[in-house]
Amino acid sequence: MSRRDDSIDDPRRQFLLRALAGGALIGGAGWNLDALASIFGTLPSRMPEGKSIFEMSGEVSINGKAATMASRIEPGDVLRTGKGAHLIGVVGDDALLVRENSQMEIAGARQVRRFFRLVTGALLTVLGPKKQTFDIATPVATIGVRGTGVYTEADPEKTYICTCYGKTQISAVADRNATENIQSRHHDAPRYVLAKPQDGKRIVPGGFRDHTDLELMTLEALVGRQVPFKVSDTGEYLGPRRDY
Repeated sequence: MSRRDDSIDDPRRQFLLRALAGGALIGGAGWNLDALASIFGTLPSRMPEGKSIFEMSGEVSINGKAATMASRIEPGDVLRTGKGAHLIGVVGDDALLVRENSQMEIAGARQVRRFFRLVTGALLTVLGPKKQTFDIATPVATIGVRGTGVYTEADPEKTYICTCYGKTQISAVADRNATENIQSRHHDAPRYVLAKPQDGKRIVPGGFRDHTDLELMTLEALVGRQVPFKVSDTGEYLGPRRDY
């Protein structure tokens, strides 16, 4: 079930290669500011008031209308990305990267529980500290989060969840007794939540896959924060060096 993908050819791979080629990773410190500015044309930093989208490519829509760099992302919105597309943006104190072929909903402002609902596709998000409950919901899982970096992939049969750092509570929609509390410092406990049990279990271990620390750094920078770890100068860094 778990795998590590070393043959990545999507925009995320291109993003990382541009960063490495530009010298954006430096030992122990994280960002090389000049290199990052050359990658994006502007330096990742706190988004200006009233602006939501930092970068996007391909077919991206908000509530069924084609998104532009001037589009706002608000509670209640539905975001969709087409093949080869992606969106990097912010919603309040939260930042997100929506991968290709994804559909997600942002909870309305009047909802008792705030949430992102990922119907299908993949989402990397960093969430600010909140007093109220915040969930990421998929067809088969609910992930309770606070002050956390989380990567999620969703389809009707399973959900992949990496708690990149922080705390999550993972629950299976089909069996609320299937719950696990995760505390992670650096991608410590990836999981799959399954629509159908495997050997009697709906939550099973998964390997690290399909997201990078450089992307997390970018998202945190967009909301004026830093990741709680450092990145070494490797030249080929894709993720944590551990076996799961």
